Amino acid sequence: MKKLNRLRQILQALFIGISLISCSSPGGTPGGTRPNILLITSEDNGPQLSCYGDPYCKTPNLDKLASEGILFSSAYVTQAGCSQSRSSIFTGLYPHQNGQIGLATHNFTMYHDSFPNIFSELKKAGYRTGVIGKIHVNPESSFPLDYHSRIKGGFSNRDVSAVADTALKFISSGEDPFVLMVNYRDAHRPFIKQAGGLPEDPLEAGDVEVLPEIGVETEFIREQLANYYNCIMRLDAGIGMLLDKLDESGKKENTFIIYLGDHGQDIIRGKRTSYEGGTKIPLIMYCPGEILSQIKDKSPAGQVNNELVSTIDLFPTLLEICGIEQILGLPGRSLLPFIKGQNPEWRKHLFTEFHLHSGHNFYPQRTVRNSRYKLIQNLLPDEINPGYQFTLDKFINIEAFYQQLEQSSLHVRDAYSILKEPPEYELYDLENDPFEFHNLARDPSSLNILEELQGELVQWKERSNDPLRYDGNLQKFIAELDSCWATGEYIKKEMWYYPEYFNATDINNKP
Repeated sequence: MKKLNRLRQILQALFIGISLISCSSPGGTPGGTRPNILLITSEDNGPQLSCYGDPYCKTPNLDKLASEGILFSSAYVTQAGCSQSRSSIFTGLYPHQNGQIGLATHNFTMYHDSFPNIFSELKKAGYRTGVIGKIHVNPESSFPLDYHSRIKGGFSNRDVSAVADTALKFISSGEDPFVLMVNYRDAHRPFIKQAGGLPEDPLEAGDVEVLPEIGVETEFIREQLANYYNCIMRLDAGIGMLLDKLDESGKKENTFIIYLGDHGQDIIRGKRTSYEGGTKIPLIMYCPGEILSQIKDKSPAGQVNNELVSTIDLFPTLLEICGIEQILGLPGRSLLPFIKGQNPEWRKHLFTEFHLHSGHNFYPQRTVRNSRYKLIQNLLPDEINPGYQFTLDKFINIEAFYQQLEQSSLHVRDAYSILKEPPEYELYDLENDPFEFHNLARDPSSLNILEELQGELVQWKERSNDPLRYDGNLQKFIAELDSCWATGEYIKKEMWYYPEYFNATDINNKP
């Protein structure tokens, strides 16, 4: 039966252009007590934490976790959208590989329910599996859960104390090792200033400055940003409560803890873009001494790791630290060597992508960056990006925004012009231009780096079997999206057909 299961995995992998082959993991705790896994996610926030150097947002509990573990300073999601990002966390695959290219609430879905994932593999190894909050990936049948607590009340419910109490009930409900994913609603919109008395001392608009990547300052944006920070500070308080409950359970010293944001902040030039504000996230890991002693290594506390890491690395990391068979052929790599204080040879290039959020804002992009430069390829160049107006209409005081934009520097105005109607390529020097205001793609002095990154992008598309490297697939999907607007208003599709043709490219490159 085991051989048949492995054969099934390999055959499934052929459809997405990778080879999933299992082998014994060199890490984990073979022969010892398997560690518990606590996976904590927050919504819609970048690395605006005090442990990442933010001057306004005070996050003492996450600061403490980082001081006792490892902080990744250059961590990225695969796509700046909730469902898409989570699908990569679960499966270790890019959204174009697993099929979850848009929001689950708009019925976008993975190609099938048989991809190996965190919950399926750990459950087979004897773990109790639980989720608090949303899964937000279709089909949910992909994830075998012993426990799923759905937080009631929509995005207005920010009761972080109740989340901690619920977590303790699951953690204490059995003696088998557990994997528990706790999904907080902060810092998703609406940006709620205070809930349940948290944060105790909320920030006001006058207490903060606008994030530099926005480039335009209005009183409305500052107010929004202050409450965004308030959401993060409430999140931090909730994580402190959660970790106290874990300690109360007596299981903290055998629990591997991961905290990350599911993508960047929902402010202009953030979520739903391929810019740093959308794809760069906080990522902190804590591995207590009891686990490290079983893997015969010790990690120095308070590490800061500057390598390019991705959420595709989380699944391999958990498999290795749990001593479970690795699934070779996944695009990510285990981060356990870094946790153990080692310095392995690491990736030189990191890739992200964008498709759409709902059916309103399809604007496909492919992105590669190295240690210094970043290249964005827009697959519909010189067309209006619907995500630009979508964000302004929903979240920005447009009149005040444009008044300030007109008074801004030329490079800021140019950046917003590019955001609205992008060229095929955008190239940024992140060392000298970390907020991506100066597009170097047409600068003759940058030709060599442009061509180098273009080549890396082409190879990655081939290697990962990117369905949008074929124009036929792109045009078919545009036609599907157009059908959502047949009545003149957007209507959710009950079922999408892209999983069939995205997942069926033949050997002659004819989708």
